[in-house]
Amino acid sequence: MAIPCTGFAGARKIASGSLADVALALNPLAETAKDPLLIFADDTGTVLDIDLRGSTADMLYRLTRYQAPQPPQAPAAAKPRGRPKLGVIAREVTLLPRHWDWLAAQPGGASQALRRLVDQARKADGGQTARRLAHERAYRVMAALAGDYPGFEDAARALFADDIDALARAAAPWPQDVRDYAVKLAQPQEQPQDQSRE
Repeated sequence: MAIPCTGFAGARKIASGSLADVALALNPLAETAKDPLLIFADDTGTVLDIDLRGSTADMLYRLTRYQAPQPPQAPAAAKPRGRPKLGVIAREVTLLPRHWDWLAAQPGGASQALRRLVDQARKADGGQTARRLAHERAYRVMAALAGDYPGFEDAARALFADDIDALARAAAPWPQDVRDYAVKLAQPQEQPQDQSRE
């Protein structure tokens, strides 16, 4: 219930904060709202399917049972492998024999070599992954809130061209809350720095 979210009634932003706070702010509008009530996860731009109807107590009960969509993960093992105290997570990696042979010949073994390769790729990324995720996040919100607005196609082109100024210009005729939220989500989020050591 602590997922950072933003709630809208049509084109009007009602609340931002944790999922619980946003749901509580939208709950009184659920029975009478003429516009759709939408809750967006700020980190992905996805619409969270929350039943906001009924009393506050009923809505909160349903909310405590809500499971946000999670990416698929490997089944949990009986005993965790890796080094849990360091934050190491064991997952399956599928490689060809020549890849395993090369990894086995590296100092520190396969796991250490893979960690070094991933760290090098992250440094060489230059923020491309963060920009791609920001584009996807903002586009989901734009499609849900502004798909019928004038300038949507121009705004989408500007978004994927990574031209935030052009996005803001194309979205200028949109309601301010929608425009501001889309532009905010189009900004790449700071990636946490890994402080762990091998």
